[in-house]
Amino acid sequence: MPRRCHLTGTHSHSGQNVSHSNRKSKRRFEPNLQHAHLHSDALRRTVRVRVTTRALRTVQKRGGLDAYLIGTDDAKLPPEALALKRQVLRALH
Repeated sequence: MPRRCHLTGTHSHSGQNVSHSNRKSKRRFEPNLQHAHLHSDALRRTVRVRVTTRALRTVQKRGGLDAYLIGTDDAKLPPEALALKRQVLRALH
């Protein structure tokens, strides 16, 4: 399973550890991913997603999962979130 956020698409990045003597060694910066159960009012069920803690804060700030998905541009959403957004929009209409 890739270490990728289902709502924002955030993934791991690479970089370097730099010691005091300026030696460099490769390392990875992993996102803080959590398994979360988010309630969708439109779908009338909870959705289990793997999201970063930053995305959880954003969803809460926007007023819930449905509002976050509807208010976010399609180009900024990963495929998992786009599929969920289509389900929400279909349920609302």
